[in-house]
Amino acid sequence: MIARFIIIFLIITAIELYFLQAVKTFAQDFSSGKRNALLYTAYSLAALNFLLGIVSMIYPPPNWNATFRFVSMGLVILALCKLFGISFLIIDDVIRLFRWIFSYFKTSPPEAVEAAHKISRLKFMSQLAITFTVIPAVGFLYGMVKGAYKYRVHNVKVPSPKIPEAFDGFKIVQISDIHTGSFLENNHLIKAFDIVLQQKADLILFTGDLVNNETTETKGYEDVYKKLKAPHGVFSVLGNHDYGDYKQWDSPQEKKQNLENLKKVHADSGWRLLMNEHVAIEKDGQKMALIGIENWGAKMNFPKYGRMDLAHKGTEDFPFKILMSHDPSHWEKEVQTSYPDVDLTLSGHTHGMQMGIEIPGLKWSPSQWVYKQWAGLYKQGEQFLYVNRGLGFLGYPGRIGIWPEITVIELQRV
Repeated sequence: MIARFIIIFLIITAIELYFLQAVKTFAQDFSSGKRNALLYTAYSLAALNFLLGIVSMIYPPPNWNATFRFVSMGLVILALCKLFGISFLIIDDVIRLFRWIFSYFKTSPPEAVEAAHKISRLKFMSQLAITFTVIPAVGFLYGMVKGAYKYRVHNVKVPSPKIPEAFDGFKIVQISDIHTGSFLENNHLIKAFDIVLQQKADLILFTGDLVNNETTETKGYEDVYKKLKAPHGVFSVLGNHDYGDYKQWDSPQEKKQNLENLKKVHADSGWRLLMNEHVAIEKDGQKMALIGIENWGAKMNFPKYGRMDLAHKGTEDFPFKILMSHDPSHWEKEVQTSYPDVDLTLSGHTHGMQMGIEIPGLKWSPSQWVYKQWAGLYKQGEQFLYVNRGLGFLGYPGRIGIWPEITVIELQRV
């Protein structure tokens, strides 16, 4: 462990010293006093960056909490931005190295050779290093402070002749991937739920990942969850993070109890958790089926706890069926092939990778390199899939371009 620490220390120190050289060159146009102040500030931030950021991420303290993780991740992001920025300086130094080597093979006066050995750093490269450090750093920090809570309402219409007449215009609000343990305080989630309630939905559906790893993350949020109410109820399913698979437990019994505690949180909140089962949603004497399965993923070895055979059984006579399945890869791999009578599948999971571009005429995210269906509405034949971009965040504590989503789905009988 000590050897690992020393290696990390040396690497980060090299990064910081490299970046400091860029700051020195960039500051040459300032007066001596301003330049020194700038250099001292840069060096101090570099030291703080290393000590609090890198060390804490590699050797996290026992009482890891969202605030510390937020600060640490921010500092790590700054270090990564510096690493990207100094790549220009590395290019410059490689050029200087070759020029230095070639100078020995030229017939030049001693003064010329000596001058060749003192090739100064290209100021243009230092400017590039500063620019390509500051711009992404500002973007990532904005995503953490503002973007993570930049809630957006997406209105979607799902048309189908199979929708019962009583459900024409029926409004469903879908939310997904809250990841409670990533929030710094419950005020942000209260704000999101207030927006949900403003939509006056007939039905509210949550498609998984209430926590990151442990049920204890929900402490202090119990009354927030209870805020969600709808005339036809609030229903939920589990996501891959809800099972505690990504945490080292002291015993299998402790992991099992964690899941039981999470189920109780759903129940105490007034959410009906569907575990490979279905319920009938009834209005004016007409019915449609709401199916909910446990997590089933076809990508990256995500667990397959879902049992469509159990959940779907008994829904044959329902004219319209809605499936809640956390992972969208389930739709293409099993729903389309084996359950063609499922009309609308609602998923989350991808978060749209929490970064990308969504403007008129352009929709892109790194998420599409992994998931064919990663955000928004998709249709194949008569079957629809909607992938919610998620309400919370995980890993990187922010969002850039792919904002947290509240989906309003209106059923339209055609």
